[in-house]
Amino acid sequence: MAIATMGVTVLDCPDPRALAAFYAAVLDWRVSDKDDNGGEWVELDGPHGRQLAFQRSEGYRPPEWPGTEHGQQFHLDLDVPADRMDEAERQVIALGAKLLEDDHGGTRDWRVFADPAGHPFCLCVL
Repeated sequence: MAIATMGVTVLDCPDPRALAAFYAAVLDWRVSDKDDNGGEWVELDGPHGRQLAFQRSEGYRPPEWPGTEHGQQFHLDLDVPADRMDEAERQVIALGAKLLEDDHGGTRDWRVFADPAGHPFCLCVL
């Protein structure tokens, strides 16, 4: 029997509402209507009970990718159909993401980006 079950994944950031809006647009998830904390914590509700949350962190410093001094600690892999990869890249950049590393001319099945708060995430071919 498992000791615990996986709950929500939480990202520290300077502006939880802004980062929640970015991921809501990328994932087509809904920003939760629960907000009784002054915007210090914002949740996204996805399919099958999945949740992603954003927590205000004073003095937040974004990770450096691929550096190790302020390492990424973790990242999100987001799946995209292969024939939509270029379009997905354009869309996440338009939403405020920054391309950190491309797919090396198609030799890899992923591209690395930073979200508006600097967290690395990958768009990965399904």
